[in-house]
Amino acid sequence: QVQLVESGGGLVQAGGSLRLSCAASERTFSFYVMGWFRQTPGKEREFVTRIHGSGITYYADSVKGRFTISRDRAENTVYLQMNSLKPEDTAVYYCAARTRPGSANYSRTETYDHWGQGTQVTVSS
Repeated sequence: QVQLVESGGGLVQAGGSLRLSCAASERTFSFYVMGWFRQTPGKEREFVTRIHGSGITYYADSVKGRFTISRDRAENTVYLQMNSLKPEDTAVYYCAARTRPGSANYSRTETYDHWGQGTQVTVSS
């Protein structure tokens, strides 16, 4: 069973930066796609960004130009660099992975097979 463990969350002032990490128990290149989602109380988990095995990346409009997803195959880790943080970025951030190829809506949570436990990001104004 693949394990995903997020880290790097915390409290930061608006305009600041954080880097989240998602460590996988298997080599990341075996995943078809890995993504980051976030969730605030009372709301559905929303897509933030994803990276495919080919290296192609996609971003939600709300984070485009501020967030960057990347991967380190040697370290079996995917990163989320978050710059110019805003109070509305405050959420629990989850790492997710899909191991099966195929056509799917990769912005939907049900597309992913494995999830981490989440890490809290709080941006103060």
